Amino acid sequence: MTTAPTLAVLGGGFSDDPDTLLDDFVLAATGRPRPKVCFLPTASGDAPGYIEKFHTAFAARDCETSHLELFRRTVTDLRAFVLAQDVVHVGGGNTANMLALWRLHGLDAVLREAYAAGVLLCGISAGACCWFESAFSDSFGPPAPLTDGLGLLPGSLCPHYDTEPERRPGYLAAVKDRSLPAGWAVDDGAAGLFSAGRLVDVVTRTPGATLHRVTPGPDGTAHETAEEARVLGG
Repeated sequence: MTTAPTLAVLGGGFSDDPDTLLDDFVLAATGRPRPKVCFLPTASGDAPGYIEKFHTAFAARDCETSHLELFRRTVTDLRAFVLAQDVVHVGGGNTANMLALWRLHGLDAVLREAYAAGVLLCGISAGACCWFESAFSDSFGPPAPLTDGLGLLPGSLCPHYDTEPERRPGYLAAVKDRSLPAGWAVDDGAAGLFSAGRLVDVVTRTPGATLHRVTPGPDGTAHETAEEARVLGG
């Protein structure tokens, strides 16, 4: 298990990638020879097809898989179950609905404890947005500020930065007018690894895709800086 609070922000993974590079990156980041990986499909309403896709994708990897459903909950002791994992992988879907359900079940507090204990947390889209204080989310329709994330990482996050046309201009505008704090934007195909709150690695399976730092400027604009990304599989 990782020794410092560690979190991976993914712009892809088993659900939509034609390869396994980002999934392998997450598994390697644990430092475990056979990590235990739990999938949280809450944001999709615990969609059975999404759960099946996870197990199918990770079955070929040297890891132990499980999933945790809240809509059809069978796990009584959430704390014991989550703290026994090496990785908690959160799927995409509706961020606001997911956060509300986590709080109703007390899973938000469990995930905070798991993070502090060194369980690697990661996810794509909603599963990446949830870890920050706020996000540029389409939970309520067109992408807009969502300000009640878990706050394990400071600032805001915007997913799908290079593939959904409304994301980049909307996020820049939100940071510019300070309806969202400074933060990060992740391109599809890229991933950022944070350890103890610091960005320590940026990788991509798609040349040109990366993680961007977005900050408000004193001149009333928003500035973006692309991080140098290490190309996986090269």
